[in-house]
Amino acid sequence: MRILFSKQAELGIKAVLYLSVQPKGYLRNANEISKELKVPKEFVAKILQKLANSGIVSSKKGKTGGFSLKVNPKDIKIIDIIRSIDGMKAFEECILGFPNCSEENPCPIHSKWAETRQNIIAMLSEKSIADFRETTIKKIRAL
Repeated sequence: MRILFSKQAELGIKAVLYLSVQPKGYLRNANEISKELKVPKEFVAKILQKLANSGIVSSKKGKTGGFSLKVNPKDIKIIDIIRSIDGMKAFEECILGFPNCSEENPCPIHSKWAETRQNIIAMLSEKSIADFRETTIKKIRAL
């Protein structure tokens, strides 16, 4: 779904899902997460830091440091992760890139996109990370 999310947001979602299936309070370092998700460590560390800055993930520095969820998975929606990493720009700008696109000055697909955009936001706001626990465990094992 790269039309709406950056690669960073996709990884952020995967990282939060991964952390959600760890024992409560258990710290995973960027290297462990990188290996599990099969992505470069530096990329993982950068994304996790953004998530820590937004309050979704907690980070502890040092030899025994790592990352864990700061918020209960039941309280984290996918839209929260996207907002933390990408912001909501993809949902606020004209999908065709026209400047000043609005209800008063619509692009050719403005009304259809507005409806679709609202449906996507609703879908991403509906379920919590906890709702994806079992599917996440299966997906991580398949990596």
